[in-house]
Amino acid sequence: MQSATQARSKLPDVGTTIFTVIGQLAAQHDALNLSQGAPNFAPDTKLVEGVAQAMRAGHNQYSPMAGISALREALAEKVETLYGVRYDPESEVTVIASASEGLYSTISALVHPGDEVIYFEPSFDSYAPIVRLQSATPVAIKLSLDDFRVNWDEVAAAITPKTRMIIINTPHNPTATVFSEDDIARLKAITRNTDIVILADEVYEHVVFDGAKHQSMACHPELAERSVIVSSFGKSYHVTGWRVGYCLAPAALMDEIRKVHQFMVFSADTPMQYAFVDALANRESYLGLSAFYQQKRDLLAHALRESRFELLPSEGSFFMLARFRGFSDESDSDFVLRLIRDARVATIPLSAFYSDGTDSGLIRLSFSKDDATLIEGARRLCEI
Repeated sequence: MQSATQARSKLPDVGTTIFTVIGQLAAQHDALNLSQGAPNFAPDTKLVEGVAQAMRAGHNQYSPMAGISALREALAEKVETLYGVRYDPESEVTVIASASEGLYSTISALVHPGDEVIYFEPSFDSYAPIVRLQSATPVAIKLSLDDFRVNWDEVAAAITPKTRMIIINTPHNPTATVFSEDDIARLKAITRNTDIVILADEVYEHVVFDGAKHQSMACHPELAERSVIVSSFGKSYHVTGWRVGYCLAPAALMDEIRKVHQFMVFSADTPMQYAFVDALANRESYLGLSAFYQQKRDLLAHALRESRFELLPSEGSFFMLARFRGFSDESDSDFVLRLIRDARVATIPLSAFYSDGTDSGLIRLSFSKDDATLIEGARRLCEI
């Protein structure tokens, strides 16, 4: 059907996400998927049965807007146990319809036209478009190509009277770095005596390797009082299609976020919420994730030891970066396309995570896959 009205795009330069494009190409070439941060293995059968039981018990209608009280209480207890701070489940904890919805609701609620929002590239691809949709300005600061660390002097120099928010992501997608105590100290220093809000994307909070500590904003009172923390049940319980997450924030900030949340989706899926109450009661359901994914990281790295790739350290998340410039001068996009066609392995070019398409000769690999997929994917990559 031909439209009689011309659409005026709010995002005229934004096309289909790289994840969709690569997914379609992978299916077309029957390629193994080492691109997306979505597990290809089944979740705990008890969790699935918990959802089924909730459905059979009649929990199939809208939940309360902020989430069922039992889940908010369970989340408050979890955070207090892990990070030593108590969020009020009535006013400071909200169950959201995915971490993505939490990011959108937070930015939409707290960022106004003319504001500036600092974020770090390479970055998850939704941050800047959400900011732009508020008629605000995303301010990208590039992480060092040597080690993908934040240059806090650059951050301090980028802060202006218009700076409303700083978006951080630790553990970081796509670089697999994690914040250190020094990062926390610098973040405290540059935001002290300002009204800057910190939006902390902590969806990989339970996937930190080699004994490192996750530096949640909740752990640091000076930051917690100005922070909105977004996390994900989907990432922690291998159910990324269930679109349920949670948000933590001081009541004054949460009140504004809930105003947007209620008009976006009103509430997250109800039966899943009941199942996650039971899941959270078993602390090992999330405390064992670091060891679980570290084994997968190490398996993939070991299987690639004879390849021509240079693997960068992976400190957390589902990902590792691999450098290919030692044997190919192709653009990262062309190289990824060749891997799909010739090796039948799907990866993501790192340039997709930059607003200006910076190409540093790196690709992102996901190890959130079953062991057989990781071993076979590595075997094919070793033949490149």
